[in-house]
Amino acid sequence: MHNDAPYTGRFAGPEHRFAVRVYFEDTDAGGVVYHASYLRFMERARSDVMRGCGIDQQAVMAAGDGVYVVRDLHIRYRAAAKLDDDLLVLSRMDAIGGASMVIHQRVMRADQLIAEADVSVAFVGPDGRPRRQPRDWVDKFKTIQGADETA
Repeated sequence: MHNDAPYTGRFAGPEHRFAVRVYFEDTDAGGVVYHASYLRFMERARSDVMRGCGIDQQAVMAAGDGVYVVRDLHIRYRAAAKLDDDLLVLSRMDAIGGASMVIHQRVMRADQLIAEADVSVAFVGPDGRPRRQPRDWVDKFKTIQGADETA
């Protein structure tokens, strides 16, 4: 039986693991990953974190409850990834507030750190103003944040 569903990452303790492969479209003319491609890799991983927490972002947006937006991002590039590299995006929720959180993300090639970022996201309503994250989400995030490293 074939499983044609898209790839889904997983939590390992407090860290979410999301694998990506570098395709031609992710690179510059020299076959090196273009700097903005890392932002797409990290965004996919953050979306998968929400899905892994049981949050249906599409339903939440359709109901007019709110959406996460990137408020601030600090990225550091450590090494170059290249065409056909297998990468792993590791995401960890570092700070969880009422209407925002900071997610630390690392892009790894095996044991080598390729890039890392601290991403501050805010939960905003349809009017674009900050609004409190749903309490059950915050509880879930804090449970994951405090998860045992050996889980």
